[in-house]
Amino acid sequence: MSSRRVLISGAGPVGSALALLLTEGGTPRDALTLIDARAAADAESDPRLIALSEASRGLLERLGAWPMDSAAPIQTIHVSQRGRFGRTLIERSDYDLAALGYVVRYGELARAMNGATAKLGLDVRRPARLLHCEALSGEVQVTLADGPDLDAAYVVHAEGGLFERQSPLSIRRDYRQTAITGVVRVAHPRVATAFERFTEEGPLALLPAHRSDPSQYALVWCCTPEAALRRSGLDEARFLEELHAGFGDRLGRFLGVGERATFALGLNAREDVARFREFAIGNAAQTLHPVAGQGLNLGLRDAFILAGLLVEHLDAPLTCMQRFGAARRLDRTATLNLTDLLPRVFASKLLPVAALRGAALAFLDLVGPARHVLARQMMQGQR
Repeated sequence: MSSRRVLISGAGPVGSALALLLTEGGTPRDALTLIDARAAADAESDPRLIALSEASRGLLERLGAWPMDSAAPIQTIHVSQRGRFGRTLIERSDYDLAALGYVVRYGELARAMNGATAKLGLDVRRPARLLHCEALSGEVQVTLADGPDLDAAYVVHAEGGLFERQSPLSIRRDYRQTAITGVVRVAHPRVATAFERFTEEGPLALLPAHRSDPSQYALVWCCTPEAALRRSGLDEARFLEELHAGFGDRLGRFLGVGERATFALGLNAREDVARFREFAIGNAAQTLHPVAGQGLNLGLRDAFILAGLLVEHLDAPLTCMQRFGAARRLDRTATLNLTDLLPRVFASKLLPVAALRGAALAFLDLVGPARHVLARQMMQGQR
């Protein structure tokens, strides 16, 4: 008799969301196993700030895993390019929403997820790392680095990880950009407003970082690796001067910056996200450029679709494989193309390209239907 276990490798937000969705759909709790190489305490202390769409908030809240008290809402998104005309505004009032999205600390989201899985009594093994799996006709044989071998009906790869530490997949592009991240304080905040400013080095994003303190913004400053290395070594005053020069006066002076971190940026994605009895979701399926904050939102949509298929077709692995690949193709392609195109087009120094960029932003600002297409892709993807 074959195993009916679903083993999820990666107990971060995407893997945990899949487990919660499967349980919600009626999958027995003892048929689920999550493994993760990272201790829960390490995940819950992670200071990174991440953007989540309104659709993702609704899903996580339904699953009992939404860190409501710490999530900072985004009600307006201001998109512009440095030194060129053209800008567009995306407003939550255009879509009858309380917010377009939210900014949460990864550690707070991890704590909410861990609490939700613990409340259900799910089998979560940490630290545990998948070394190898082999799909046979009736099961998958799984070899772990930190425990006994297991068998499962399905294995779902949901491990995250940074671009620079990942093995190359079939679709890969090194953008030769490094992101500088941190939290900055500004003199004249605009409540619940996020900024995506395109410079010749790369996108510079400032997102509301604190629910009760609008002066705090999460910074994601994409620039060349050489510039990132140099700026990481600057003292606070000099760093803030360069940031002001890159961003401009929209928020007044930059008053301070917390601890800075850097990470390399690239696209690393699988052509096929489904094999016989194996699936890849989230960063295991696609690691994206952070422009427009799409990575985790796309991963949660992966989890939502896969959970429905596994609940409906647990005993039909070929059907699951074929339908999951087909169901995710349009959304993945649109999101990968958007996040791949934007940083490259807006970093071009060619004058005709710069003029077209400005015209495109002005067009989006003036023509509601075109702006709505972009906004809906960012908020909910392709369905």
